[in-house]
Amino acid sequence: MSENLTRGHRSPGTTLARAKTLRPWSVLAAGVVLGGLLGGAYGVVKTPTYTATSYVIAVPTDKGDPSAALGFAQAYGRVATQLAVLGDAQVWAGVPVKTLQTSVRTATSPDAPMVAVSATSSRPDRAADMANAVTRSLTQHANDSRNSTHVELVSFSRAVKPTSASSASATVTGLVGASAGGLLGGLVLLVRPRRSTDTARPASVPGPATAADVHGQL
Repeated sequence: MSENLTRGHRSPGTTLARAKTLRPWSVLAAGVVLGGLLGGAYGVVKTPTYTATSYVIAVPTDKGDPSAALGFAQAYGRVATQLAVLGDAQVWAGVPVKTLQTSVRTATSPDAPMVAVSATSSRPDRAADMANAVTRSLTQHANDSRNSTHVELVSFSRAVKPTSASSASATVTGLVGASAGGLLGGLVLLVRPRRSTDTARPASVPGPATAADVHGQL
């Protein structure tokens, strides 16, 4: 009977010890779940963005040096985002210069005389229009001086309307949020104050001497 009662009703000390053991893991799990929910909600609420890219290539003229085209392509990649080029591009893109300055990026290759112009917008058609407008303006500015540089820019690939968003999806933001929440939960566990496991033991008091012990001492 006593064994059944012992198995059915565990001591309060055992329950408290198990609760202390599970508490750190519950903090970590709560951080992961909360971070995942916040990250997923951010991915759903945030407006998706689209990126379109157009390419131009630098080619030497009849009097030009083929090796010089690569150097001019690097220079044109830096000039593409300057005000002189964007000032003309805003007319064809239908957006202000400030929008082009914040939305257009260029990239060049160390091995090929090519310039990539990428534009990002919340509207896929506008992203393509901005990329094509900048490359059109850059091509005109470069070809105006081709008699002196002996290099001209030629359109290699026009930007097309993107069909999928370039921004992170809700699944990706949810995973990032879950990772960040787990990291924060782990940091909380590291900096939290810890209780000392060593408890002071009460001093032992000798029991009262029996009558036989007293008689033996006498």
